[in-house]
Amino acid sequence: MSIKDKLAELGLTLPTAAAPVAAYVPAVNSGNLVFTAGQLPVVDGKIVIAGKVGQEVTPEQAKDMAQICALNALAAISLVADIDQIHRVVRVGGFVNGAPGFTAIPAVVNGASELFIKLFGEVNGKHARTAVRVAELPLNAPVEVEMIVELKS
Repeated sequence: MSIKDKLAELGLTLPTAAAPVAAYVPAVNSGNLVFTAGQLPVVDGKIVIAGKVGQEVTPEQAKDMAQICALNALAAISLVADIDQIHRVVRVGGFVNGAPGFTAIPAVVNGASELFIKLFGEVNGKHARTAVRVAELPLNAPVEVEMIVELKS
């Protein structure tokens, strides 16, 4: 089953990759690895909800937005490779624009991680991960996700 079919089963669609907002590209293919730039929770060209998690944004909303970031990362990969050629998710980096004292960062980034496990399975979807709270993110986004995937040989 294709990734787009799996997304459809989950009630999701692969978005159109967002244009970069600075001097970078959305994804780079190097050998059998694809590295994405950080992806924000952008839908139709706008941040879904802006603000700090634990302040203007609830942890549950932020987790949902991490999933949007994950979808945007897959869209970025689709610019340089066929997403059905992804063999495994290698690493995910999650950055949470959290209010001071907000520590549930891993639960927020699970919005991305859990989607990858649903799409690629327990073995190929589970990945190494970093999840950190940051003072600010571009456009006052509450979360940002980047990833590295390995393509099939």
